[in-house]
Amino acid sequence: MDDHATGGRTPTIRTIAMPGDTNPAGDIFGGWLMSQMDLAAGSVAALTARGRSATIAVEGMKFHRPVKVGDEVSLFTDLVRVGRTSIQIHVEAWRRPRESDDCEKVTEAVFTFVAIDSNGAARRIHPAAEQV
Repeated sequence: MDDHATGGRTPTIRTIAMPGDTNPAGDIFGGWLMSQMDLAAGSVAALTARGRSATIAVEGMKFHRPVKVGDEVSLFTDLVRVGRTSIQIHVEAWRRPRESDDCEKVTEAVFTFVAIDSNGAARRIHPAAEQV
């Protein structure tokens, strides 16, 4: 993968788009891509919240380019904000065709999670994780 395009970052998740993930036109479903982004953001949210968390919002989702079968999809995450009970994470999805080093951003969005307890109620995130 072209490190210049992605800023030399390490992906949170990397996966391969498979034929079972396609729409009738043969492109990868936007819903599949969004679920991969949610998995990447959820990993960061769980680590930040030190426990269970739930997605409550997705903002600014825009699909720039299609993902094709066989593409390697890399999900990059950046912690945007940690509040008393919530966490915002920016996620970018990049594709790289199997036979190429060239990559391109295909979508991005900000995912908001709330830390929850075993009963599903919002809980406070440890103060050391909070940001102003």
